Amino acid sequence: MKSCKAAFASPSLYYDTPDNTLIRTSLEKPRYKEKLRLRAYGVPGPDEKVYVEIKKKVAGLVNKRRSALRLEDAYDFLASGAPPRPRPYQNRQVLGEIAYLLQTYDLYPAVYLAYDRLAWFGTAEPDLRVSFDRNIRTRRYDLALEAGDYGSPLLPDGCWLMEIKAARSIPLWLCRLLSDYEIYPTSFSKYGTEYQKTLEAAKAPQLVYHFQPQKAARPRKAAAANA
Repeated sequence: MKSCKAAFASPSLYYDTPDNTLIRTSLEKPRYKEKLRLRAYGVPGPDEKVYVEIKKKVAGLVNKRRSALRLEDAYDFLASGAPPRPRPYQNRQVLGEIAYLLQTYDLYPAVYLAYDRLAWFGTAEPDLRVSFDRNIRTRRYDLALEAGDYGSPLLPDGCWLMEIKAARSIPLWLCRLLSDYEIYPTSFSKYGTEYQKTLEAAKAPQLVYHFQPQKAARPRKAAAANA
């Protein structure tokens, strides 16, 4: 394995409906599901390129398609559903697919999600990639990529997320290594985990501070009645 990139920040804006249709459907683990996000590398400026991505999963197979756009053009496109004027760096087929998705759902920015990634690529297996994500952070306010890279931690401190991707099969040497360390595959969704934590927080009892004792409040009520 070799690393062709140093650790880099990868922030995204995930789009969803007002009632969170896309992520609720995804958590139900249907045969087909899809997500839409606007992704950058670092904090972008208005004229910098970002990527509109549609992620589809069919029967366990993941397919990601994306097109580069200027940040301002991407915002306009995702708000209106009308693709920007053609540019050489765009993938018009992907923009057409995303335009259809925007016509199907009433989508808006739902959550900001970012992480620091270290990616390793195979030397003998070019299609093999192993990535490690740490410091996963999220927020449901200031939903703009240019607003800054910050948020609440999604996982406990010191916890890393490892992801293995291979176009065909995982090499035997890596299978043996994972077995030796008792590392087994599991399903994990950053957006799904954030949504579930948001639901749990909403169910938690809310504490009210700076309340006034009943005895102290009675004189003021009486005074108000006599006024």
